[in-house]
Amino acid sequence: MTEMSYLDGNMLDGPLREIFAVDLSAATGRCASCGAAGPMAGLHVFSHAPGLVGRCPACEQVMLRLVRAPDRAWLDLRGATYLQVPLAFDQPHPGPL
Repeated sequence: MTEMSYLDGNMLDGPLREIFAVDLSAATGRCASCGAAGPMAGLHVFSHAPGLVGRCPACEQVMLRLVRAPDRAWLDLRGATYLQVPLAFDQPHPGPL
């Protein structure tokens, strides 16, 4: 087996910062449960928990959980198979990972 070289995970800081600096309500997500895809702004969001819970509008399964503390946030997207984020055309592409 040929070993592939890899970069330290710190390399992701810049590219992820570019992605999460955009308005995620314009992003498209796909539900891991039913496969429905649509804008994140279309999720049904419940705020009467210790955080925010975003549910699929088609099947009501949890797609997103966001919990905030004064110094950090937890984002759980395991209920989504992907999150497609629109980027501005003028942003430089960071290159292959």
